[in-house]
Amino acid sequence: MLDQEFKYYLDHQEELLPTYNGKYVMIVGNNVVGACDTIGEAYYQGKRKYGLGNFLVQLCTPGDSAYTVTYHTRYQ
Repeated sequence: MLDQEFKYYLDHQEELLPTYNGKYVMIVGNNVVGACDTIGEAYYQGKRKYGLGNFLVQLCTPGDSAYTVTYHTRYQ
């Protein structure tokens, strides 16, 4: 699926932060191919240039908050 692109992001997150912090990066293979201010802009640019399913859009931020979801429940 897009495992290679997400692995690239995780492996290079610290290197990408100085340039792309707070931006939505588009990743194809092992390359950042663009960056946008909004997820919608990144999605439409990526869709137009690479086709659906061929690029990853990832918010570039420090830590794991942009790609980790935590669910809370009342039950223990």
